[in-house]
Amino acid sequence: MKIYPAYDPPEYRDWVADPDVMEKYSARMKESELSKSLDQLGDSGLENIYRGLIRARIHDVTLKRWVRTGVITKAWLGTGEEAVTVGACHALGAGDVVGPMIRNAAATFERGLPMGESFRSYLATGDGLTRGRDLHFGDLNHGVVAPISHVGDLVPVCAGFALSFQLRQEANVAITWVGDGSTRTGAVHEGLSLASARKLPLIVVVQDNAVALGTRRDPRLDESLRGMADSYGLVGLECDGNHVIDVHASVRKAREICLNGDGPVIILARTFRFGGHATHDEAEARAIFSGEFFNEWARKEPTGCFESWLSDQSSLGPDPAATLARWELEETTQVESIAEGALASRGDSPPDPSRMLGDVFAE
Repeated sequence: MKIYPAYDPPEYRDWVADPDVMEKYSARMKESELSKSLDQLGDSGLENIYRGLIRARIHDVTLKRWVRTGVITKAWLGTGEEAVTVGACHALGAGDVVGPMIRNAAATFERGLPMGESFRSYLATGDGLTRGRDLHFGDLNHGVVAPISHVGDLVPVCAGFALSFQLRQEANVAITWVGDGSTRTGAVHEGLSLASARKLPLIVVVQDNAVALGTRRDPRLDESLRGMADSYGLVGLECDGNHVIDVHASVRKAREICLNGDGPVIILARTFRFGGHATHDEAEARAIFSGEFFNEWARKEPTGCFESWLSDQSSLGPDPAATLARWELEETTQVESIAEGALASRGDSPPDPSRMLGDVFAE
């Protein structure tokens, strides 16, 4: 895993796989549900997940570079939380719907929406999905619901999609992600209440990253979220949000539960965000958590740990490290090319004020 000293968290700069962390990481792979995921994924699925983690990481590195060089003013990154998004998306079916938060941007391109749309939305170009109006983009042709600034509000929206699947008797689910802070909002509870009453095929992944905006959550959500699941009669699952196969296994199991008519499912994914609410307040997290806390979570860096585990898999050929390096280079080169194309659109396709009211009303 290539390190980018100017843009990666400082704890990543000398990153090497920690033996104790990797012993536990590998041991988890032998658990029943994770073994089922490994069987389902096969070698090609594992490659796709690794490439997805690289795409998510380089996407965020690109945005951070643009912030540092004055191309854009700020960005909302998922650094440290990539596995929660990528692992979940690769456990879904073709007709499922995702409702990502803005820092789950990887969900858009992991579900088939071109990554260039993410870059063009940040650059406010006229040839993007939002025509330069907003960076909250989605495309229902790819099953991607546009995110919303009011985190948690996509729970009732995705409950609506789940209801449509149920009424049409379609074997699909809707999934959305929320932060630990947004579990205290009315929209989340209203959406869960409806989903529970109708046993809708809805999955809600709670990214418990230990902080709600500028407020540290201590203790973390474990007991209160279990209580929430019990109070609504939901199925509650838990996973290591930095272990991409654990995330995949939990979402795969949640999907099976939903398609059997026993939804909705809420999943607690424990992870950590290496940064503030956005790039403009990166000092926020540094002021809240100790250096030791950052170091501990850096040892569990999701892409590096998965790469380290893959490097011990004989199915990658006689030189797994070379194979992984090639995959990383291919994805990095592709993302950089996409970013260059989006930058070109700034000059070639400025927003057209006459089109600002287009696509607002359905026809």
